[in-house]
Amino acid sequence: MDRSPSGLATTLRRIRPRRSWLRPRTLVPVVLAGLLVTALVLGLAGFTALRRPLPRHDGELRLAGLSAPVTVHRDRYGIPHVYAATMDDLFRAQGYLHAQDRFWEMDFRRHLTGGRLSELFGASQVETDAFLRTLGWRRVAEAEWQLISESARHALRVYAAGVNAWIAETGGPRATGGKSLEYAVLGLQRSGYRVAEWDPIDSLAWLKAMAWDLRGNMEAEIDRAALLAAGLNRIRIDSLFPAYPYARHQPIVTGGGVADGAFDPGVPPEPVRESEPGPGSGVTAAEIAAAAPAVTALRDALRRLPGAAAGAGAGIGSNSWVIGGDLTDTGSPILANDPHLAPAMPSIWYQIALHCSAPGCDYQAAGFSFSGAPGVIIGHNGRIAWGFTNMNPDVTDLYLERVDGDRYEVDGRLHDLVLRQETIKVAGGEDVTITVRESRHGPLLSDASEELRGIAANPPVAPDGDPAFLARPAEEGRYAISLAWTALTPGRTADALFALNMAGDWAEFRAAAALFEVPAQNIVYADGEGNIGYQSPGMIPVRGAGDGAWISPGWDTAYDWQGFVPFAELPSVLNPEAGYIVTANQAVIGGQYGHPLTPDPAYGYRSQRLHDLLGEAVSAGPITVDTVAGLQTDDRNTFAPVLVPALLEVRTEPLGRAEAAARDLLRGWDHHQPPDGDPGSPQARSAAASAYYNAVWRHLLALTFDELPPDHRPSGRDRWFEVVRGLLTAPLSPWWDRVATPTRETRDDVLRRALSDAYQELAAAQGDDPARWRWGRMHRLTVRNASFGSSGIGPVERMFNRGPVPVAGGSDLVNATGWDAAAGYEVTAVPSMRMIVDLFLLDESRWVNLTGNSGHAYHRNYDDQLELWRTGQLIPMRWVRFTIEREAADTLLLEP
Repeated sequence: MDRSPSGLATTLRRIRPRRSWLRPRTLVPVVLAGLLVTALVLGLAGFTALRRPLPRHDGELRLAGLSAPVTVHRDRYGIPHVYAATMDDLFRAQGYLHAQDRFWEMDFRRHLTGGRLSELFGASQVETDAFLRTLGWRRVAEAEWQLISESARHALRVYAAGVNAWIAETGGPRATGGKSLEYAVLGLQRSGYRVAEWDPIDSLAWLKAMAWDLRGNMEAEIDRAALLAAGLNRIRIDSLFPAYPYARHQPIVTGGGVADGAFDPGVPPEPVRESEPGPGSGVTAAEIAAAAPAVTALRDALRRLPGAAAGAGAGIGSNSWVIGGDLTDTGSPILANDPHLAPAMPSIWYQIALHCSAPGCDYQAAGFSFSGAPGVIIGHNGRIAWGFTNMNPDVTDLYLERVDGDRYEVDGRLHDLVLRQETIKVAGGEDVTITVRESRHGPLLSDASEELRGIAANPPVAPDGDPAFLARPAEEGRYAISLAWTALTPGRTADALFALNMAGDWAEFRAAAALFEVPAQNIVYADGEGNIGYQSPGMIPVRGAGDGAWISPGWDTAYDWQGFVPFAELPSVLNPEAGYIVTANQAVIGGQYGHPLTPDPAYGYRSQRLHDLLGEAVSAGPITVDTVAGLQTDDRNTFAPVLVPALLEVRTEPLGRAEAAARDLLRGWDHHQPPDGDPGSPQARSAAASAYYNAVWRHLLALTFDELPPDHRPSGRDRWFEVVRGLLTAPLSPWWDRVATPTRETRDDVLRRALSDAYQELAAAQGDDPARWRWGRMHRLTVRNASFGSSGIGPVERMFNRGPVPVAGGSDLVNATGWDAAAGYEVTAVPSMRMIVDLFLLDESRWVNLTGNSGHAYHRNYDDQLELWRTGQLIPMRWVRFTIEREAADTLLLEP
């Protein structure tokens, strides 16, 4: 039967009375019957499209290339525990299992990293592809293939063979219908798509996307330039990027320094002092202003990128901590980690345990992997455990380049740009060829779109501050924006991941970390012998002139990078006196350290809260895994104790009963932010108070910083905590004065207006009884599919997205469900997973994923962990084979 709409109409037209007994009143049931049959056929076709790609998790299957059978036990959450005789068999099976559960995600990711989205979605993605080709992630991955060890290349080849065995098993390149529901949806837009075989370099390229997502302070650099172009002076801009508060929020490493070419934690610390703003780039305001329009356009281009290519957003960060055995109930360390990333469906992580069971094969690891790459990224093996948080290193610099045709200026002389052509294949359209140009700093991002090209070619003022410069003919005075980024230098991070999986002690762990070049991360460590430690790895540039906070003049080699901080000089600590280590994106080390790591760390509100909680836990007695699990979901707002007293002290006009009740919510509030609670309960009161407080916070930021350009309004993250903290002690600061009014406002005027505006907003949205307000009605999470989740087609989005669901927490709380105050209360960043490793008994470790392990929209494991994650629950992270076999929901035997 023709299932198209026109076919349905034809079917209905054929329903005609053929006998005299068929009267009009009997026509309706006949038409309904026809519609029912058609709907049934469509439903059966849809059911087939949904069920056909679902993978087989039990029984026996053949996997070509195995040397011996591989056993896969899956628990009720679809998490595979893989037992193989050799490492080759183990990685081959992992590739097959990743493809079973997540192949569309893998295929989409490799099109993303290769700048090939137009091959999937057509001409609408050409500009995105042009930007990604300009960055050149795939080219760098191809260069890295030549640098990594032969053992790593072999593991990547074997993994790829497992993926390709699954592609062949599911009908080969043409048979996309049996691979994933997304291909069926894609087929509605275009037909004839062929799945390419998995290339080992596809795995390497995804590591570049993750490095981009965690690239550091590039957005802060863009903001500074844009604000200067908007008319703010350097002093006012610097006030929006305050110094790190070392006196209140301790760094990760509290002492030590570089001595004799190596970091020595025993170097006595200098007195704690507030950090000072850096010296800037050394260029004039006119030079910065010249670059700012192009940089602002660059930020707009970044925001249009899909998924991980969009990079770091409001709320991106992470928590990790490790506790020594002297403080735990078992005498062994406990390690916790929850990386904060943009929410994605399926989750960015895939849970897996890999066991090489034959004698002489000592590879065993369990944890969170990336679909598309072999091994485990975060987790533990039989001897050590590790976790990551972003160091927020300054590993990107933007340069304004003077360009004359295909040449650019360096110290007064012109040099040739490096040129290459890229051809973008477009589904349903003509191929598009672009030219990518590179200076010695990196690719010219301003070539990547018409908007960027136009602004870079015509800056508003001369970059050298000389108005006569603009009088020269256009062909002699063109400009471009280039990007220097450590991840564009080929490296050996892939080797680091394999080495980390197999490390057995502190020395081997540090040797693996030395290979971990990008993204630069904080790594916490624990081992079964009772040791805990911290290491900061990565390529951290050593700058000449400038500090990396402002855009730099590309024509002056004084601003070029001079090299990278040697690994031996990067901060580390083993078994600190405190007995625990906390990393939550705060400053790595104090001012005594010789190398600047970043001008823009997180401001330490999460990390200090964790320090305080751990201090209380130590005083209360031995710390347990349950204690740690409770800390991971702590939702106390640690800036509220600063702001709430000011809100309660401000004098207001006589208030109506309801508005007075709203303000009274803040009196006695415990500063926790749960989503809801039973009427009359303390939790309900906190949920009501946090709803009002966060609305006040949002309106306060909008009112106070109304002179900022619309695209640079405050996000409300902890940098703004620190900015407003300072302003509360300066009631006559010009920041309080609103530009849209003829009067001169003070602090109390703005606080008063914020209280009133927040009440009006919530009364309109949730009713005029403040006791019934709930934070969870505002602060909601929708987990969107990266490819089809924002299609604008409701039925398609409903197939792949999940939510919205109410969540606890908020920006820069330990339970870091970030939101952007400039946009609304919707959750934009989340703890993408949670993990607690018990080094005493690995079998009692715990974990949870944001959504689920499956990438198939109607599989039971697609979103079965979302409610657990939302409510702060964890599931067992098993390690012992007996327990795994006892609790297995499915067992699959992969035969050679």
